[in-house]
Amino acid sequence: MKRLFPPFEPEDEERARSSRFRRIPTRLLIPNLITLLALCMGLTAIRMALEARFEWAVAAIVIAAVLDSLDGRIARLLKSTSRFGAELDSLADFVNFGVAPAVLLYNWSLVELKSAGWIGVLAFSLCCALRLARFNVALERPRPAWMSKFFVGMPAPAGAITLLLPLYVEYLGIAEVRGLSPLVLVYCGAIAFLMVSRVPTFSGKALGMRVSRDMVMPIFVLVVLFAAFLLSFPWLTLATGTVAYLGSIPVSLWRYREFALAVEGRKRPEEPAAAAMLPPEAEEEEDRPVKLH
Repeated sequence: MKRLFPPFEPEDEERARSSRFRRIPTRLLIPNLITLLALCMGLTAIRMALEARFEWAVAAIVIAAVLDSLDGRIARLLKSTSRFGAELDSLADFVNFGVAPAVLLYNWSLVELKSAGWIGVLAFSLCCALRLARFNVALERPRPAWMSKFFVGMPAPAGAITLLLPLYVEYLGIAEVRGLSPLVLVYCGAIAFLMVSRVPTFSGKALGMRVSRDMVMPIFVLVVLFAAFLLSFPWLTLATGTVAYLGSIPVSLWRYREFALAVEGRKRPEEPAAAAMLPPEAEEEEDRPVKLH
């Protein structure tokens, strides 16, 4: 009878209707506004790439990466994290770091390879989408604290900045990379592979949460110097930072293995002792299914 005549609940309907007119704190809007600004920069980068204004396209992608690094930190600082913000951030990241750099690289060099070049940037965009989807799923699973220091694979913003290394080298005047389309295609495939791989890379999310008093002034100086170099020598700064980041991947893999072995070593001596302390009935029930409450 309940299925035929469901109960009438006017209170829930009134509550849902009244929720539309509730005031939302301004602090909840700030991170989402930053994400939307980053999305605008990504779309602007696509336009600049289509108009062959590649320098401005790179600048827009770099600004989008800076804004992307800020929105999450500001959301946690203001305690305004939300499911809506997380979904919006993922969609913006795909456009900013999956579509915009792919269009830029294709129009800059890979257009000479026609279909092969398009397949290369298409693979990069798909790998970026898969990497973002895997990251969102991983957020719902509990992880040990030490794993928060590492990303699984290359993150999307780093992948976008790293993908454009041939363009940095070209504008530095070191070599004419633009005409070497097959090499650029191979490099694009390598970056796409690193994004979907399980190679651990250093995460910067743990940085900036707690800073000692002695490091405040040096951090201020380093940030200002980096901004000055980026504005004065953009191609040299981007190329140097990209090469340094690629060189840090083997180091991050080594550090990840060190952490894993250390945790494994701490657990091994405890397991026999814990097994010896189990009562006989617990040993008999070892293979029984565990009921989760």
